[in-house]
Amino acid sequence: MTNMIPMGQITPQITPPPQPLGGDVPVQLSRKAKAAIVVRLLLNEGADIPLEELPEELQARLTHQMGSMRLVDRTTLEAVVDEFAHEVGRIGLSFPGGIAGALTALDGKISRQTAQRLRKEAGIRQAGDPWKRLSELGAEKLRPVLEDESIEVAAVMLSKLPVALSAELLGLLPGPQARRITYAVSLTGAVTPDAVDRIGLSLASQLDAVPVTAFEGDPVARVGAILNSSTTLTRDDVLSGLDETDQGFADAVRKAIFTFANIPGRIAARDIPRVLREVDQDQLVIALAAADDAGFSESKTYILENMSGRMADQLREEIDETGKIKPADAEAAMGQVVATIRDMEARGDLMLVVEEEEED
Repeated sequence: MTNMIPMGQITPQITPPPQPLGGDVPVQLSRKAKAAIVVRLLLNEGADIPLEELPEELQARLTHQMGSMRLVDRTTLEAVVDEFAHEVGRIGLSFPGGIAGALTALDGKISRQTAQRLRKEAGIRQAGDPWKRLSELGAEKLRPVLEDESIEVAAVMLSKLPVALSAELLGLLPGPQARRITYAVSLTGAVTPDAVDRIGLSLASQLDAVPVTAFEGDPVARVGAILNSSTTLTRDDVLSGLDETDQGFADAVRKAIFTFANIPGRIAARDIPRVLREVDQDQLVIALAAADDAGFSESKTYILENMSGRMADQLREEIDETGKIKPADAEAAMGQVVATIRDMEARGDLMLVVEEEEED
């Protein structure tokens, strides 16, 4: 007969609740597990961790690691935090990995030509969110891209860009095209995030492919700046030649030029005292003393009439005491007055009056 086990000797099999890893001694964990613990702790504390900037593979590995973990005892947690703080404290300086990261760190610090050449050599595109980059370009630069793309792509573009920028872009388009794009926006509900990302990358690549010009200013401004620093004889000769070659360009350059003769028309009367406070007094006397012979009597009168009477009388006495002035000295003195005015304008301390165009 089979031996029977008394009922009192049967021990029920009860599964104990999950216990935290470790105890009085920290558990030895992998670096992935330690990273997951640190991330979890920071998230619990409300820290904003830009995990989306990590490569997708690392994001996936971190997610899988966190999904495989349960409880961690306080001793192990404190050990991981201490180790993390120690590692961070040892870091004196960190560098971005690879050419792409280095170019992002140096954005705006090195020339656009150099950055573009390095990206082309390394076969990399500009890093970062393409839509963020597109939104920073402004409506005028985005308008040609919007006009050249299909209605569907344009609809995605307007849907993804900031509302204010999209509204500005829409206002720059012809009415029929704007209406077609607006209707197409209603059909973008099924567009996937991957498609939106690909469209953003494609649009950003188009803009990256635009050649970087060697000069930032337009030709009119550059020629005007050169002629501002030229002698009157050279300036008049160049402008006469431009009149024969390209009358429109010559007129535009004349508007960009500011000389001693332009003071009455471009400097407000109330600003004359401010200008005179910054102009070297000796150079001002020479410029005014030579103004009549140089054909700039109007500028001389305008300056003297828009300062205090006492100062004007003092200047007239100094002008009368000035002897014969060499043309080169007169040119230099007037050039210094003009340079001071240009410097004040560049600093934002002076606003030049815009000359109104004459009606035909």
